[in-house]
Amino acid sequence: MAKLLSKAEILKANKLPSEVVAVPEWGGEVMVRGLNARQVDAWRMSFLGAGGKVDPARMGNMLADLVSRSVVDENGALVFGPEDVAAPGELRSAALGRAYEVAVRLSGLSVLDTVAMVQTVPSD
Repeated sequence: MAKLLSKAEILKANKLPSEVVAVPEWGGEVMVRGLNARQVDAWRMSFLGAGGKVDPARMGNMLADLVSRSVVDENGALVFGPEDVAAPGELRSAALGRAYEVAVRLSGLSVLDTVAMVQTVPSD
């Protein structure tokens, strides 16, 4: 049987994964860091409206929102602040998509998670 981890061992192993992503459209590379569980929940919750239902009006910049929460500088500080979320949404979709796919993977999300969020948008 494998060794069972203690609480201290689990909490000590909390280094978030990161990966350098080439984005030639931007003229270089970016560092994408995975989100922790609390950050993933906050990202998901940002799309909910009244009654805890997905609000389509909040999903218009979904890719840019996750990328802005994931791209860090060489010191691990976020490159984009909460006030900057709209700016990456104006970038080329293919370039943003590369960073987004890595953020999804490193954060333990799946493309199916994000598709499920979109599919839960209520239709009128």
